[in-house]
Amino acid sequence: MRICRYDEGRLGLVEDDKVYDVSAVLEQLPALRWPVPPGDQLIEHLDQLKPALQAARRQASARPLAEVRLLSPVATPAKVIAAPLNYHAHVDESLADAQIHNNVHVAHYEGFKSPVAKFGVFLKSAQSVVGAGEGVRIAFPGRRNDHEVELAVVIGRRGKDIPASDAFSYVAGYCIGLDMTVRGTEDRSFRKSADTYSVLGPWLVTADEIADPGNLSFSIHVNDEPRQDANTRDLITGIAELIELASSVYTLYPGDVIMTGTPEGVGTVQPGDVMHARIEGIGTMDVAVHG
Repeated sequence: MRICRYDEGRLGLVEDDKVYDVSAVLEQLPALRWPVPPGDQLIEHLDQLKPALQAARRQASARPLAEVRLLSPVATPAKVIAAPLNYHAHVDESLADAQIHNNVHVAHYEGFKSPVAKFGVFLKSAQSVVGAGEGVRIAFPGRRNDHEVELAVVIGRRGKDIPASDAFSYVAGYCIGLDMTVRGTEDRSFRKSADTYSVLGPWLVTADEIADPGNLSFSIHVNDEPRQDANTRDLITGIAELIELASSVYTLYPGDVIMTGTPEGVGTVQPGDVMHARIEGIGTMDVAVHG
């Protein structure tokens, strides 16, 4: 199942090149009262709502996918968790580029089995999340603003201290993620948390449709130029281990997003560019860069 949010917050199911409007199913979500619990309400109830979504699809009107404005498929994530330096070739790339490592987080990790083991994971502002149709707005003009494409994992239910052996039972689905960043000496979470600097899309593909998230090819072009091209089998710290580590520190809530890390080939974007991102089994998304 491919679930999208579009236009003014409508809910859709994507099939081929069409979006089927199933927004009426949202009326089945429980009423909320203050204090509202953390997390995304739709993601929390997604398993229970799947039969209703399928029934609504049979009677739904459809629109061409090209005519809708895609929003983030996760409306209200409590947090965005990201893994640093999680591909060996990107570690090497970072060491060779002073603007990337800049003495803030040097990529050496002697004595540790991985950069994640040394540095842990880091948080991005949940307010940085946008969809493919909203685009990226450069928040640091005159600075080096880079794209980082990666597999984004969406948590489906609350969990704490989740063992790696049980981690995938907590996954609702997967998206393409763009972890936008500006290079500089500021803390990583500051440089990566500007509004629009976490792009999720083009839709959520439910976990049952991705047989092996640890073996997905993915890439990004900027305009017509190929930049990054890799496979999730090359992750240093795998998805299950990332969930285990993150949940050892944070309680995970439905809709929380884990950005799994980016490979080599990160590069700069400018206003007017269009980023074309693809992940096998999920799809493609075009994201415009605005000034």
